[in-house]
Amino acid sequence: MKNYKDILLKPTSTIKEALQIIDSGAMKIALVIEENKKLIGTLTDGDIRRGLLNNLSLDDSIESIIFKNPTVCNIEDTKEHILEVAIERKLYQVPIVDHEGKLVGIEVINELLKPSVKTNKVVLMVGGLGTRLRPLTEHIPKPMLKVGDKPILETIMLNFKKYGFTNIILSVSYKSEIIEAYFKDGQEFGINIEYVHENKRMGTAGALSLMRDKLNEPFFVMNGDLLTNINFEHMMDYHLSNNAVATMGVREYDFQVPYGVVNVDGANILSIVEKPVHSFFVSGGVYMLNSKVLDFIPNNEFYDMPTLFEKVIESKMKSISFPIREYWLDIGRLEEFEKANSEYHEVF
Repeated sequence: MKNYKDILLKPTSTIKEALQIIDSGAMKIALVIEENKKLIGTLTDGDIRRGLLNNLSLDDSIESIIFKNPTVCNIEDTKEHILEVAIERKLYQVPIVDHEGKLVGIEVINELLKPSVKTNKVVLMVGGLGTRLRPLTEHIPKPMLKVGDKPILETIMLNFKKYGFTNIILSVSYKSEIIEAYFKDGQEFGINIEYVHENKRMGTAGALSLMRDKLNEPFFVMNGDLLTNINFEHMMDYHLSNNAVATMGVREYDFQVPYGVVNVDGANILSIVEKPVHSFFVSGGVYMLNSKVLDFIPNNEFYDMPTLFEKVIESKMKSISFPIREYWLDIGRLEEFEKANSEYHEVF
């Protein structure tokens, strides 16, 4: 996403200030925000022209000419969705907001259409035994099970490639020769693949100790049994703009108590709530980390991602959550594998 800080205005800004911002930038638009960064609206030279024709002067404030119902997209929206919205409404730029309506960036459609290759690494954890999917995984590693017309792992890597992330490290173990024979060095798929071999169970973060020298800038870590169409570029922008050390993709999970819940104080019944629903955020198995977190990971030992985040929090480093509201499915059991196959072509 484009840096938006050079095109910001307040409602009290003058028309002259707005003209200077719009004329000096290539985007030909200004974004008007409140003190808390909440987006109020947009301003173009067309809005200013109409204001001047209505007898406003250059020293008047822009408040009365702000376009207060701009089309926006959310930070979770995919590249395809943003392009679809822009094309349908004939827009050249689309402001991006978070779930509170606060401005986090702006997508310029011409640039969104251009491939933008990033150097950041993507670490995919694909060494698990897949025991819950047996007998399907008796002769093949779980990430190589076909969903749709291709292995789960291929869909994951092509999704990263779509956002410009082409440097992939596969942490392999169980039946790794099948994965290596299929993907080789990745050239056939337009990506670069390196392999790191786990010689024992190392958890969801332990294998990172085997690749310290390869992770010199912010990098993704993702479980190799997930299907999701989240916007990885937005997740990285969110991580960087918040100066975070560790970002966790989180998914909202609802749990309904199947009974009437009785709230009591001693023997007294205060209230009865029939089958209440409790909402939680759970880890989505997608992370973005800075290389400094590698200092917490012991060498060649079992180490889980929740433990790593606990260490980051204890050390007063900044860890944040990135909400996953797009398609997301953890293929851990047979019913989820069948669900993925039934939904694949509609989603991907």
